[in-house]
Amino acid sequence: VRLVESGGGSVQAGSSLRLSCVGSGSTFGLMGWHRQAPGKRLELVGFITSTGDLLEMLDSVKGRFTISRDDAGSTMWLQMNDLKPEDTGVYYCNARDFGNNYWGQGTQVTVSS
Repeated sequence: VRLVESGGGSVQAGSSLRLSCVGSGSTFGLMGWHRQAPGKRLELVGFITSTGDLLEMLDSVKGRFTISRDDAGSTMWLQMNDLKPEDTGVYYCNARDFGNNYWGQGTQVTVSS
């Protein structure tokens, strides 16, 4: 099983980025995005179910970020609008199947003011 993130980069505040997570090797149920800012612990950005429902979206990103996934359920996106410097961090893709929990390698997002 493999999860590969892409789409990170360095942008200015107010910009948008779209992160992708391509999964392979399994049929995934719940998928999610997490992030880790420098010197801080990992935090959940949000989950998306196999039926496309969003769960537990981080309060600070509500209205700016949204999560989606394709019909096959193997690719997930994080659309990030109106980015703020506090959104800076490494963003990780997470997916679950049959009791297992998988992680991608992370993609760096840097937002400058």
